[in-house]
Parts: sequence; C-alpha cells; structure tokens
Amino acid sequence: MRILPRAKREAMFEVYKFCRKVDDVADSEGPRDARLDELNRYRDDIAALYAGRMSERMGGFLGPVRDFDLRREDFLAIVDGMEMDVVADIRAPSLDTLDLYCDRVASAVGRLSVRIFGVPNDDGIALSHHLGRALQLTNILRDIDEDAAIGRLYLPREFLSAAGIEGDDPDRVLASPALGQACAPLIAKAREHFRQARTIMDRQPRSSVKAPRIMAEAYAPMLDKLQQRGFAAPRERVRLDRLHLIGAVLRYGIV
Repeated sequence: MRILPRAKREAMFEVYKFCRKVDDVADSEGPRDARLDELNRYRDDIAALYAGRMSERMGGFLGPVRDFDLRREDFLAIVDGMEMDVVADIRAPSLDTLDLYCDRVASAVGRLSVRIFGVPNDDGIALSHHLGRALQLTNILRDIDEDAAIGRLYLPREFLSAAGIEGDDPDRVLASPALGQACAPLIAKAREHFRQARTIMDRQPRSSVKAPRIMAEAYAPMLDKLQQRGFAAPRERVRLDRLHLIGAVLRYGIV
C-alpha cells in the first residue's frame, strides 16, 4: 500500500485497520454472544458513519467515504462474513456457502479497494470478484492446519466427497491420504480466478491496478508451492516469497 499516493494510501490503511479489527473479533476466544454483540456495534458504527456522525472506530473513514464513494453495503458485507465465523465454526461448507464467505470477507474488501485505486465501476466489481476469491482460496489452502487447530475447515464438502472423504472433523479430514485430491480442484479454481483477474487488469491503466497487480503476483506463486509440496502430513507451511514480492513491486509499483 505504501506505493500509493498519500490520500489513497491513507484510505487503504483505514480499510486494512477496519478489516483487522473485525477479523480479530471473529477469531477471538470470547463467548460467541459477546462477539456477535461486538460485530453489531460495528454495524452501528457504520450506520453512524453514513449518517455523517463521528465514531471513534470509524471516524477515519469520513474523508475516504466522501472522496472515493465507498459503499455502505461493502462494509456491512465484511461484518456479515466475520459473523459467519462467529455463529458457528465453518466446517466443510457447500461450494455456494464457501463462495458467499469469500465474497464477504475478501471480494467486499476488494470492492472498497478498487474505488480507492480508481478502477472503473464494472471492471472494478469484476476484479474484486475474481482477485478476492483467488486470494481467499489461496489463504484457505495455505492455512488448513492453522484453521483446523481452531476447529475450522473451509474445504468444500463437494470436493471432499469427490475425493472419498466423509465427515467434517478437521483433524480427520486433514489426516486423510486423499486430502490432496480434495484440494486440487480448489487450486484450479484459485488459478482460474487469478487468470480472470489478470485479464481485467491488462485492460486498465497501469497506475490504477499497480497495487492489485502486486498482490496477485505475490500470491499466485503460492499455489505452485502448495501443489509441489503436496498435502500429506506433516505439511511445512508455505510462505510468501519476499524476493518475488520485491520483484513484483519493482515491476508494477513504479509508474
């Protein structure tokens, strides 16, 4: 984000801060009712923001909402996505439920971001759809062990069933020798979303998509690493390649 002009950079930092805070609510170890109440307070803060009232947690958005026409429904979608993790631990969701989750926790963030970046509306929405899902699916594949440790399993039930894996207990699913078969179609879906995102970015002015370009170029190679590593236990965590990230910044970040 530091490569952006100051106004856009500061707006993106506010988006990141908001997402980090509501994500912390979803991932905290407190009682579910208390976490749901806290998410509802964020909904109240969003309502206050769009009524032009200052709130401590959302006050930094008064300028960005005005300057970049950020949409209320995208903030609310992010909160709704976090609520999905609070109501009950997500385990082997249907493909439709997983797609809804990705839209809320990732693509909605993208819809806020592309307005700040300056991507035209229709292409911005499409880019958010594809890049948001590509990044989130990559995160899901990378973080399967960390998610299982807190009782969550985001691999879709259709892919698990096709691989002959029954049930939704995270530990049992991750111990299956067929886990790689269940993950393979999710890798393919993420690759296709990256491809679609690149197609959209290719037709945009370079300056408006330099940040999403860097994100895509940093994350996409993780799919290759995950596929090469495989999913048999024990699984070494796949990490972002910092040299590749620096290369992406040099290639796309300088306009």
